Amino acid sequence: MTQLHLHLLSDSTGETLDMVANACLAQFDTIEAIRHPWPMVRSEGHLDRVLDDVERRPGLVLYTLVNPTIRKELERRCRQRKIHAVPVLDPVLDALAAVSGQAAKGRAGRQHALDAAYFARVDAIQFTIAHDDGVGAENWEEADIVLVGVSRTSKTPTSIYLANRGYKVANVPLVPQSPPPASLYGLKHPLIVGLTTNPERLIQIRRNRLLSLNQTPATDYVDEEAVNAELAFARRMFADKGWPVIDVTRRSIEESALAIAQLHTARLEGTA
Repeated sequence: MTQLHLHLLSDSTGETLDMVANACLAQFDTIEAIRHPWPMVRSEGHLDRVLDDVERRPGLVLYTLVNPTIRKELERRCRQRKIHAVPVLDPVLDALAAVSGQAAKGRAGRQHALDAAYFARVDAIQFTIAHDDGVGAENWEEADIVLVGVSRTSKTPTSIYLANRGYKVANVPLVPQSPPPASLYGLKHPLIVGLTTNPERLIQIRRNRLLSLNQTPATDYVDEEAVNAELAFARRMFADKGWPVIDVTRRSIEESALAIAQLHTARLEGTA
C-alpha cells in the first residue's frame, strides 16, 4: 500500500475537490490517501500557513482557486519544491469558455450562491424528510418522485440523495399484510418507481439490521419463504400499475438515484 499526502485547497467549501478526489482514488486500490482539506483559502496569509504544511508533508495538491494572486503564489512555490499541483476545474472552464465564447466569472464558491436553485434544493430536502417511510400521503401529489418497495431496498437513502439534487421525493414501504393507501394508485404528477432486490441479498441486509438492533434474526422478516413472497407481491404490484422498476442489488445509492433521475427526465421530455 502506497501512502500519499493529498492536499485539497479551495476558496470555497471544498466539496467539489472532495468528490473529484473520491472519484479518482476509486481507481487505485493500492493508494492510501492521507487527506488534508484546506477550505476557504482566500488570503495570502492563509495560503502561507497551508503551504508551510504542504512543504512539510509533500504529496499531491488539488486546488480550485480563482484569485489570480493566490493561484500564482501556490503554483510558484509548488514548482520550487517540485510538488505536483493540479487545478482540477481549469480544463472544463477552458472548454466552456472556448465553446461559449464567454469568460468565467471567477467568483469563489459561486456554485453555493443563495439563489433560487439553492432554496429549491432546501425545500426538496425538507419535503423528502417529511415524507419518509409512507408519511404524509395527503401530500404525495406534490412529489416529483415516489419510491415504492419492501423494507430495506434503500428507499430512504436514495430519496435523500435525490433530494440533495433538487427532487421532492416520498417513499412508501410495501407490506403485504398492510397495503399502502389507495391514493398512491391515483397519483398523476409524481413519477412512481418500484425498487426491488435479490432475495438472498435482502435477507442478509435485514439480518444485519436485526443484529445491529440486538434483536433475534429468527422472524418472518428474514425467513426465505416470507421474503420471496414479499418481493413477489411487490413485483406484481409494479407490473399491474406499469411502474418502472430499479433493481438495487448491484447498484450503489448513487447509481440507483441516477437511473431514477434519468427516468424522471425522460418522462418530462415525453420519451419514457
